[in-house]
Amino acid sequence: MDILVIGGGGREHAICWSLSKSAKADKIYCAPGNAGIAQVAECVPIGVFEFDKLAAFAKEQEVGLVVVGPDDPLAAGIVDVLEGEGLKVFGPRKNAAEIEGSKAFMKDLLHKYDIPTAAYRKFTDYAAAQAYLKAQPLPIVIKADGLAAGKGVTVAYSREEAEKALEDMMVSRVFGESGSQVVIEEFLAGQEMSILAFVDGETVRPMPAAQDHKPVFDDDKGPNTGGMGTYSPLPHIDDAIIQKAIETIVEPTAKAMVSEGRPFRGILFAGLMISPDGTPKTVEFNARFGDPETQVVLPRLKSDLLEIFLAAVDGRLADIEIEWSDEAAVCVVLASQGYPGSYPKGMPISGLAEAGQEGLIFHAGTALGSDGSIVTNGGRVLGVVGLGAGIAEARNAAYANANRISFDGKQNRTDIAAKALQ
Repeated sequence: MDILVIGGGGREHAICWSLSKSAKADKIYCAPGNAGIAQVAECVPIGVFEFDKLAAFAKEQEVGLVVVGPDDPLAAGIVDVLEGEGLKVFGPRKNAAEIEGSKAFMKDLLHKYDIPTAAYRKFTDYAAAQAYLKAQPLPIVIKADGLAAGKGVTVAYSREEAEKALEDMMVSRVFGESGSQVVIEEFLAGQEMSILAFVDGETVRPMPAAQDHKPVFDDDKGPNTGGMGTYSPLPHIDDAIIQKAIETIVEPTAKAMVSEGRPFRGILFAGLMISPDGTPKTVEFNARFGDPETQVVLPRLKSDLLEIFLAAVDGRLADIEIEWSDEAAVCVVLASQGYPGSYPKGMPISGLAEAGQEGLIFHAGTALGSDGSIVTNGGRVLGVVGLGAGIAEARNAAYANANRISFDGKQNRTDIAAKALQ
């Protein structure tokens, strides 16, 4: 069948790459795609919010499945629109995508169903939020309620930092309407962990755990980003803890969504914190593949991704086998100078051909230059993935390949996956 993937980042490149290996996949389209995705799919110049155009294109090309990558169109109800046009879509409907689209909704859901998470309060009034904040111990976590490209969360270690974050969100509206409501919650210490799962109502089929690195600089310093690198598996976190997280958080959340009349179908992504005593708690839920977690999880998938997507859409996820490789994967993100703030675009990228022969390169923010060369076109530019028998081997491969690639202003962390080797 022909497939349409919606999105244009590293996550969508990894999805297109994985789908291209399916014997059932014929033509793959990606809207809008990027310069790297163009190597495995036909890129279509339609934006992710042009729902009517996407529906018309999918019907015209008679695509058998539409796969929605990014969070914003999911929260805006793209699945409802496309299904209303008679299309088969992998992704949650609008009322289920709210688990990511509103942090307040997510926290209230977890509280109602007694699913472990940090203590919290939500506010729409700036003065009330200020007063509450002053009475809380540090560090403290402040979150814009709505979507903010992975940047709407501040972990404040000082009063000044906390007050500025609150003012930025609620007064200056640096995240627009996403900051009209904020969630203030207790700081959770421990090890971060991400569990992505294929979900079809109450059926949960978890993927191998991964760990992201959000701050832009080494040793988790600097502002939060959409993710500077990931790795999978997590040899330093006991399998029993991972299983406990699935049984006490991921599965109960899927059941809670069904109970609320919002059955979730798609990728449910749990961002978790493992406390020093081994107790998992929920930090966040996303309603789609994580970026860059997808870039280390899908390369470990031995089963057919298209078969899994179709099983989830058809309500038979419980009936299929899903196999994973024992191989380790490490992804190092190469970003533009200035990211996560403002950054230049159009910087020529060299070394891609050589690096592509040595390992997996997923394009996150690239475009074709006027001369046909590949240039930078985003904050996160490339995800360089190394595979190996263990984390150390995969990490060495990823960094060796990352060093083959250069562009003006290139920045990357040098400590991705180091925690797993301590």
